[in-house]
Amino acid sequence: MNIEKKHKTFLRDISQFIPQERIYTDELRRLAWGTDAGFYRLIPQIVVRSDNEIEVSKLLSVANRYRLPVTFRAAGTSLSGQAISDSILIIAGKHWERYSINEDASRITMQPGIVGQRVNEILKPYGRKFAPDPASVKSAMVGGIVMNNASGMNCGTHANSDKVLLSARIVLVDGTLLDTGDSRSRQNFAKKKPEFIHQIESLRDLVRKDTQLAERIRYKYSIKNVTGLNILPFIALDDPFDIIAHLMVGSEGTLAFLSEVTMRTEYDYPYKASAMLYFEDIKEACKAVVTMKKLTLASSKELIVKGAELLDCKSLASVNDQTGSGLTAVLTETKASTAEELKANIACIEETLKSFPTYIPVHFTDIESEYAAYWAIRSGIFPSVGGTRPLGTTCLIEDIAFHIEDLPEATAELQQLLVRHGYDDACIYGHALEGNYHFIINQSFATDAEVKRYEELMNDVKTLVVDKYDGSLKAEHGTGRNMAPFVKYEWGETAYEVMRVVKQLFDPKGLLNPGVIFNDDPQCHIKNFKPLPLTNVHVDKCIECGFCEVNCLTCGFTLSSRQRIIIQREISRLKHSEDVDDQHRLQILQKQYRYPGNQTCAGDGLCSMSCPMGINTGDLTHDLRQEELPKESMGYSVGNFAANHFAEIKSVLRPVLTLADAAHGIIGTAAMRSITKSMHYVFGIPQWTAAMPKAYNAKNEQRIAKRNISHEEVLKVVYFPSCINQTMGLERKSPEEMPLVSKMVSLLQKAGYEIIFPKKMDNLCCGTIWESKGMIDIADRKAAELEAALYEASEEGKYPVLCDQSPCLHRMRHTIKKLKLYEPAEFIYAFLKDKLAFTQSNKPIALHITCSMRKMGLADQITALAKLCSTQVLIPEEVGCCGFAGDKGFTHPEVNTYALRKLKPQIEKAGIQIGYSNSRTCEIGLTTNSGIPYVSIVYLVDKCTTKINK
Repeated sequence: MNIEKKHKTFLRDISQFIPQERIYTDELRRLAWGTDAGFYRLIPQIVVRSDNEIEVSKLLSVANRYRLPVTFRAAGTSLSGQAISDSILIIAGKHWERYSINEDASRITMQPGIVGQRVNEILKPYGRKFAPDPASVKSAMVGGIVMNNASGMNCGTHANSDKVLLSARIVLVDGTLLDTGDSRSRQNFAKKKPEFIHQIESLRDLVRKDTQLAERIRYKYSIKNVTGLNILPFIALDDPFDIIAHLMVGSEGTLAFLSEVTMRTEYDYPYKASAMLYFEDIKEACKAVVTMKKLTLASSKELIVKGAELLDCKSLASVNDQTGSGLTAVLTETKASTAEELKANIACIEETLKSFPTYIPVHFTDIESEYAAYWAIRSGIFPSVGGTRPLGTTCLIEDIAFHIEDLPEATAELQQLLVRHGYDDACIYGHALEGNYHFIINQSFATDAEVKRYEELMNDVKTLVVDKYDGSLKAEHGTGRNMAPFVKYEWGETAYEVMRVVKQLFDPKGLLNPGVIFNDDPQCHIKNFKPLPLTNVHVDKCIECGFCEVNCLTCGFTLSSRQRIIIQREISRLKHSEDVDDQHRLQILQKQYRYPGNQTCAGDGLCSMSCPMGINTGDLTHDLRQEELPKESMGYSVGNFAANHFAEIKSVLRPVLTLADAAHGIIGTAAMRSITKSMHYVFGIPQWTAAMPKAYNAKNEQRIAKRNISHEEVLKVVYFPSCINQTMGLERKSPEEMPLVSKMVSLLQKAGYEIIFPKKMDNLCCGTIWESKGMIDIADRKAAELEAALYEASEEGKYPVLCDQSPCLHRMRHTIKKLKLYEPAEFIYAFLKDKLAFTQSNKPIALHITCSMRKMGLADQITALAKLCSTQVLIPEEVGCCGFAGDKGFTHPEVNTYALRKLKPQIEKAGIQIGYSNSRTCEIGLTTNSGIPYVSIVYLVDKCTTKINK
């Protein structure tokens, strides 16, 4: 049976137990999921989104039967090509997020799809943390962190995954399940596969008997090393099941599938301080690090210096550090359990550094805002270098380690080597305390000459790291395809043979992640490069790291923000090809992209907040929508008509809302939901929800405000109710009695404010409606109209301007620069707090922080305001953008439902009866999907305050 027939047969068999919606064979999703953060690309034939351990067991059993290769993927943030496949790709991300912790949180059991930062959030209340701390911890998932043995700035070799792992649940290539932490599972496995256990024990004894090999293993793992398989367990552990569990660490999916892992957690020191140390010479900086590494506490022998991050002169220049020219910095951190211990640590380090000529005096700070700025510099190096790279090139991060005593000379030689190969913009930075450096190069693979240059660089790096200093070619990023040709070279024949025997034992047919770690092609590291063609000015700097995906609400549902860029890059590449097959594929991708790529993108921009380049994929989506609506199109004409007759459009909408509310009252919620759901799927009309508001007209509030206008010097505010709140009132079963505009007016008057409404308010809009549809010019025109009206109403900026909808205010701040603009929470906190007496309630409430509040940096302010009103404020975890996205909650309610899938269980568990936010459309979606009403935070403040009589 040929490979194509095998894949078809595999597909037929797995369709018996995997739903079709989780099996991808189309061009679009195979490409999207076949791309990770590395610089290689393979396109899988079949992508399966697995849901549980039993499914994976069955999938592997079928693949094993037909001898089909399989690769596993979690977050896809790995850098060395270890999460890509040209055969079967099994995804274990979303739906693999369950965890449990013991009573004192000293150990935690996790599935592979939980994000590292989420683990830290879970452990924080207990004063504990996840020991591995890779720079990707906010995006990388536990499965990838463990299977790559990713470490980071503080964990070093003393607290990496291998050191803190206690047990593992794994699925072998034939579908066999083993839980090394469960005695019954161990017994069953030993009965079923006695020869397997015997071979592990024999290999252990063989390694230990070879004293030269055992000593080499100890030496190699005394520093960070993830080159090849992890063979340290053979000399560090006795029990064969413990050896099996630890062999998983760093195995990159080449031995088995990791379905669950139990690990020790680490104490999270409450007192911390950092200093940025500057040196005129990189060797001198490294010597200082070597000396600081020797500082230990007399009582426990713990290291006093917990982190020392070296930043060479190019790194400092990339982040515009103005301290001096040609300097090298070492960002140094110390931690302690008490303030007194921290002071003692600082004094010890400062005394030690007196023998080194620092460029400026050593200064430690324990003020979080100050040392956070230092670490922001460290974090900013990669995006700064990547963001300034020539467009179309790849930003590569290589990853090596030296023994600490070799650090000064090796670092200087590495710097010279990069210059010699013409990488003049290369930066060296990283975890100097562990002898672990990253160097960033901007590399093109467009020509044979450029590929040759990269090959020659890597050969010289190999010579420097291995031949001269016996260091690690891969310290924490995984071997992948990138270093597979050099594993034997680094370790030698004897150690490599141990690795090969382990691979043969676990995967006798060579089906698990072939080409990774073990690869007979000496040039595999310079093949299958990923193209990075230009596609859109807003996203061309994307390095496809995947950090955006934790904030992308459709990640795991349709496409993620990264995947949208990947697809658009390929579409752009195909557009420039004259090949007939490429043109056919282009048409397929363009057609398949429409729903998952365009229609379900919320355009909320939260992806930019975790993107190291600050890229907002929503801007790409708006541009694509604009291309679909040229000025001569019917859609554009309709949008333009609506903009020119906005007041009339709202007048038409109000009777529709009234009719819907009347029907709701007559036939009831269940019948109304059933009928409108059917109409939505059949005719594509917007989906009705029980949270749909009644009609409202703000003209009455305008009349009242006009009667109260004074010419005296009193407190005044220009209030622009968003077009949504001018049109939509309360839902039928709302706990409130007064529409938001009326409530806002009432609260402002309670605080002693006179309210000014802008003229012709019915026709004004911030433009968000048109921007979201891709009609940017119309959106900007509406924004200009609004600015003129508000400028006049505020007497040329004399008075602050309040808008009651945070998404609208966000766009206004981008388009209106000469006015002081506020949304409700910020305005209340800044202007009303001292004019109102707050009475805290013990009633628990939920708070939803909108995307726009997060992007404007106002999350803390709305939280603080809520806490003035309630002693129990729940901000639901893992709920970012609600997905309503203007009207998307009506047109594509499935996006809203998916985005809020984790909301209702938290609401019910906390026994909360009401939630608050500051966006009317978001509140509709939140109400629909939470089971409780959500209303504006203005209602909460009004309930909890009284006027202060002076």
